[in-house]
Amino acid sequence: MKGRVAVYTDPRGPLEIREYPVPDPLPGGVLVRMRQANLCGSDLHFWRGHGPFAPGTPIVLGHEGVGTVAALGAGVTTDNLGRALRVGDRIVYSYFKPCGKCWACVSGKAACPTRNRDWIGRRADESPYFNGTYGDYHYLFPGHWIYRVPDELPDELASPVNCALCEVIYALHRGRITLGDTVVVQGAGGLGLYAAAVARELGAAHVVAFDRLPARLDLARQFGADVTVNVDETTPEEREVIVRDHSDGIGADLVIELVGSPAVVPEGIRLLRPGGTYVWVGNIGVGRCVEIEPAQVVRLHKSILGIIAYEQWAIPRALDFLLRTRAKYPFRKIISHQFPFERVNEALAVADAGECIRAALVF
Repeated sequence: MKGRVAVYTDPRGPLEIREYPVPDPLPGGVLVRMRQANLCGSDLHFWRGHGPFAPGTPIVLGHEGVGTVAALGAGVTTDNLGRALRVGDRIVYSYFKPCGKCWACVSGKAACPTRNRDWIGRRADESPYFNGTYGDYHYLFPGHWIYRVPDELPDELASPVNCALCEVIYALHRGRITLGDTVVVQGAGGLGLYAAAVARELGAAHVVAFDRLPARLDLARQFGADVTVNVDETTPEEREVIVRDHSDGIGADLVIELVGSPAVVPEGIRLLRPGGTYVWVGNIGVGRCVEIEPAQVVRLHKSILGIIAYEQWAIPRALDFLLRTRAKYPFRKIISHQFPFERVNEALAVADAGECIRAALVF
């Protein structure tokens, strides 16, 4: 049996749909039949040429999605909560896999430097081929965290769990929101919308969302932002005044960067109150720099956290969050565009142009 994958080779080049033999899972592994795969901002960064691999390397992109169990390797009988796992069950899973042996893993930190070794660390033309979610199948090596999806959650709600929602939940957990805080969300795309809702549920008194697209700002209000600011219609000085007006004049307790552009970083630092925390999530592109003034951080005792992965507890809590709040927030609107898998390059063009909240491939 063969299956299709969409293969990246060159920056901004079209992905090539290729066919490869579908592998049987090794003991401890799982073969997933994809149902929906989303175009995350990370995939766009990689497609634009900012990935940690040499140009020309064939890679199967895609990591955010939901699928069903196509085959279970020997020894796999349950998900990571001990619930029976069978062929046909709908699942979400960690797209990365900590090695368990490096200093980060031994220290209990979600910072394993080789966590993506079986995804973008593998060539598309080498077995088991189905290394990313842009394909009919996705091969999970032993060690991935796997969780059954509740029947009440449709694919549109479950598919962003293993990246967008879990990243936001973990980032805000690490940023330590306190009841009554003022939180600034830089970027009201998929992650920004989740951030507004999660911050509100964690007790933020004011959630201020920045973006340049009016439609995204309108949607941010539906996700819990009580203040929305169009960055194309305001100056940095005006935005600082707005944040101070909603924080008793002292600045934001927490700013979370979800834009993916280094240019927003200096402003985020300035928006923080003394002792505030700045959480960086979106800036994953290598080789992209910006100039900052360290004294703005040091003299006012501000903290900066970089978040690129999460701890295992984030997945079941993300699923629970969706179950409890699915009638409160319009989560279905986050997947704004859907394309059949064979139109993957059209989906990339739409996402690259910023014409959607999140695009998805359906199988």
